[in-house]
Amino acid sequence: MAGVHEERTGGSGASNGRRSSRRRPRRVLMFPLPFQGHINPMLQLGNVLHARGLAVTVLHTRLNALDPARRHPEFQFVPVLDGVPAHVAASGNVIDIIEAMNAAMEADGAAALRAVLESVVADEARPPAACIVFDANLLAVPRAAEAVGLRTLVLRTASAACLGCFLAYPMLHQKGYLPPQESKLYMPVKELPPLRVRDLFYSSWSNHKKMRELLARANEAMKNSSGLVINTLDALEKAELKRLCEELHIPVVLAPGPLHKLSSKRTRSSTPDQDYSCIEWLDKQPSESVLYVSFWKLGFPGRQRVLGGGLGLGQQWPPFSMGGSCRLGTGLLGWGKVIRWAPQQEVLAHPAVGGFWTHSGWNSTLESISEGVPMICRPQFADQMMNTRYVVNTWGVGLELEGELERGKIEKAVRKLMKDREERR
Repeated sequence: MAGVHEERTGGSGASNGRRSSRRRPRRVLMFPLPFQGHINPMLQLGNVLHARGLAVTVLHTRLNALDPARRHPEFQFVPVLDGVPAHVAASGNVIDIIEAMNAAMEADGAAALRAVLESVVADEARPPAACIVFDANLLAVPRAAEAVGLRTLVLRTASAACLGCFLAYPMLHQKGYLPPQESKLYMPVKELPPLRVRDLFYSSWSNHKKMRELLARANEAMKNSSGLVINTLDALEKAELKRLCEELHIPVVLAPGPLHKLSSKRTRSSTPDQDYSCIEWLDKQPSESVLYVSFWKLGFPGRQRVLGGGLGLGQQWPPFSMGGSCRLGTGLLGWGKVIRWAPQQEVLAHPAVGGFWTHSGWNSTLESISEGVPMICRPQFADQMMNTRYVVNTWGVGLELEGELERGKIEKAVRKLMKDREERR
């Protein structure tokens, strides 16, 4: 994996090479935050490490539990009690879910998690554990890992720019950028170019005090780790990575992304029941003729209105849509393809796809850029506004659809995307 910054210690390369040839295989423990956008990059990193000869053990919570029989039979999967009450899990409030999870796992000095790690590390039937790679939002991991003598590495599944924003949170509040004010939404954040106030990571529907506390503790866990892996690449975020390396004093900072392309095998999404019938449908469409429209389950509402607006395009560019519980008229079904969940990596890599209407999550953004597919961005929350800002204004690989969704506005955006793609050929 390509490193952005590394500090190495040890003897000569020749002697190290002789010693390494006699070493037993090692094992890496991995503990992702149990949300789709965090699970997938962690498993992709696991694929990369496994392909290089390391055994992989994945710790997972009851919430959004992984199915070992369905995916990655070469990995060991170990359950961890998360302690999230059913009503909190059902709320969908990410900050509340993480808070409940951390409270349960940190109880009694992280005793329960420490017991799990002790059992995993003591398993002599498997290679010795070298370290644990974890999501920094899982605050109990550092203490439990230290108790059993495990080094920690942090995987950041968002962009380097997003991590820079997290580190700058105290400054952003001190200087009045946050909480955002309606009159200042388009004001530049001069300390974090090219961002404006509206692009900053902020949630109006979560308890902002809780979010600040979580970010502060997650940042501390990251700074105290043995290394940092960010799912990005130098070609995209050179300036942002440079700022991080200057600010952080971590032995190793790696930017090996995009992990889904580095992996030697496809990592199935943590979403079950992906519908591969769409690939057969795409096989019958002309090259770059399809707009892939993705409505993530935590994404934006009003799917019927959005896709209904798309009917104004007629046969010019048939939309291909995925989404949860879409109730759509037969008119759309007659000239498009609507399914519940799509195999997104395969769809974006298909030659029939000429554009991507996306919520602009980081994984989706990386996957689209990797396949050269331009984007129509409709961000809603979290890091999506920030990603959109880079897609549109820094990398020039898409456009943003702002304001109320109207048929004429949708048609104009799609036609512009089509025209720009034609001009780039």
